Parts: sequence; structure tokens; C-alpha cells
Amino acid sequence: MLHSELTEKIIKAFYKVNDTLGYGFLEKVYENALRIELQRMGLKVEQQKNIKVHYLGYEIGDYYADLIVNDLIIIELKAAESLCEEHEAQLINYLRATNKKVGLLLNFGKKAEFRRKIFTNNRKQLSV
Repeated sequence: MLHSELTEKIIKAFYKVNDTLGYGFLEKVYENALRIELQRMGLKVEQQKNIKVHYLGYEIGDYYADLIVNDLIIIELKAAESLCEEHEAQLINYLRATNKKVGLLLNFGKKAEFRRKIFTNNRKQLSV
């Protein structure tokens, strides 16, 4: 699988943060803790990175990625009771809007859960 070694490290950090903090904090608390844990593992982490969204060559908006690791993987964090289809669609759209091919959806809910998504298209091959 694409970037599997890196995603395994991220998932390990996710479970460590989840085990340490438990359930019930806001997403921002988990985001900050996960950033620290990933950096302690020696990974490059960008937090709340602004990403421009384009439509037919026009810039139409912005979104802020919770975390981007090693400039390869987008991490979208949730602190919801459980993951739903809308959360997964959100991550796919983030991958579609960028040159990133792999995304992780991490939920610090009552039960820790994650989804790994891959999205490739011709735009990714043209991106630098």
C-alpha cells in the first residue's frame, strides 16, 4: 500500500494519544497532542496548513488541513461519537483538491477508529 510504513507510524501515534488522553476532549486538544507525538517520532508535521481549492482554474476557497505529515499524508481529525460517510467524503475531497494521494481520518470518539483513503487522478501527476 502507498506510504504504508508512514501511515502505520501515524496510527501508532494516534492510539498512543488516544490511550493517554481518553475520550471527551475537543478536536483541537487531540490535534495538538498528535502533532507533538508525531514530531517526537521525528516526522515533519504541518498544522492547520492553508490549502487553496480550485474549480476550472479559478481559486474558489480555502481549507485548512488539520495535519500534514512529511508532505505526503493529510490527517483529518474528529472527536465524534463515530465516523460517518460525510467524514470520509470530506477527506476524499481534501485529497481531490491537493496533490496528496493518501489521507487518514482519525476519530478520538468513544471508540478510537480510523479510515485510510487513497485518491489519485491525472491532476496529481501534473502537480509538483
